[in-house]
Amino acid sequence: MDYTKLDHYRQVIETILTEYASLPYSYANIQSEVVFDRNRDRYLWMDIGWDGDRRIHGCLVHIDLIDGKIWIQRDGTEEGIAADLERAGIPKEHIVLGFRPPELRPYTGYAVA
Repeated sequence: MDYTKLDHYRQVIETILTEYASLPYSYANIQSEVVFDRNRDRYLWMDIGWDGDRRIHGCLVHIDLIDGKIWIQRDGTEEGIAADLERAGIPKEHIVLGFRPPELRPYTGYAVA
C-alpha cells in the first residue's frame, strides 16, 4: 500500500469536504459539519438543523478509501464530487462511483472497483 498516496488522498478529500461545509445556508437554521475517520478511512459531510418545523439530518457526501481507491458512496453535490477530486489531481481510475450499480460502472469513465 502506498501510504504517501493515501495520505495525499485523505488530505484532498478533507480539504474539498471542508470547503463545501463552510458554505452557509441562507434560508434555514442548518449547520454543515464534516466527519473524518482516518483510522477507518471514512469521510462524511452532514447537514443538521431545522428548516422551519422540519428536522434536517442527512449525509450529503460519503467517501471511503478502499484498497487504495476513493469510493464515493453518496454524492449530493450539484456537479459531482468526482469532478472536484479530478481537479485536485486524482486520476479517474482511482475514483469509484460506489453509488452507481456495479453493472453500470464500466460506462461512467471511472474505476469499476
